[in-house]
Amino acid sequence: MGEEERSAWLRALELDEHLSPHTLRAYARDVEGLLEHLRRLGRTDLAEVGLADLRSWLANQQSRGMARSTLQRRAAAVRGFFGWLHRRGDLAHDPAQALRSPRLGRRLPPTLDQRAAEAVLARAVEAVTQEDTPLARRDAALLEVLYACGIRVSELCGLDLGAVDPDRRVLRVLGKGDKERSVPVGAPAWRALQAWLEVRGRLAGPAAGQAVFVGERGARLDQRVVRRIVHRALAGVEGAPDLGPHGLRHAMATHLLEGGADLRSVQELLGHASLATTQIYTHVTTERLRSAFEQAHPRA
Repeated sequence: MGEEERSAWLRALELDEHLSPHTLRAYARDVEGLLEHLRRLGRTDLAEVGLADLRSWLANQQSRGMARSTLQRRAAAVRGFFGWLHRRGDLAHDPAQALRSPRLGRRLPPTLDQRAAEAVLARAVEAVTQEDTPLARRDAALLEVLYACGIRVSELCGLDLGAVDPDRRVLRVLGKGDKERSVPVGAPAWRALQAWLEVRGRLAGPAAGQAVFVGERGARLDQRVVRRIVHRALAGVEGAPDLGPHGLRHAMATHLLEGGADLRSVQELLGHASLATTQIYTHVTTERLRSAFEQAHPRA
């Protein structure tokens, strides 16, 4: 029951919404889990499904200790699936329209303080000074760009040479949903990037194409390699949390807000579709202010 409809819905999402393969796989698993639950309930036709059936599925997931963020995504997948069936006329009514996602508790992302971020980048620059190899230049450049621009690791690995705009000193980044945005590059990051591009040809092979960042075998740099580079760089700084590339993105956003940047500008730089996603960083900076107040104020 429902497998044909599920496959058709996923194809429609892939064509119309430009969702990532990872998101499509997650939605496929979510709806398959629901269909299995409905079969156990004896529902043989999607037209028989009611809101109570969908709520029982979410309750079953919650009782098994599923994370609230996962439950929220699963509820969104089911609403999308049934809403699509209703819009194309397969269902007379949409049972998932009133299905509510569990509320997410506030969970502040861990981040680097400015001292740790400076230490990570200083060590990368020092490595270039000591070794001056193509790999050392590449690693310094990607660390500088990740922190200066706040781009996602997928966006970094997807950068092509044509995305580097020397006249405006910006990167044209292709983000989620194939949306392009221009991100300014700070002076230290720009110097590191230019230093890497000067020697890129010594690593790049035919498989690299137009990739800005390439691996040791000459092809476009793999995201897993970037994660290893960032973890290794952070491990060398005492007191720095063990974060991946996304931690540098968090740090960039947090430090911009602490420096007085407005929320809309940070949203634009990060490529967030919703301002609500960016607002988590205001909570980070507020928590830091509270901590400083409680430590320093005599009547805290």
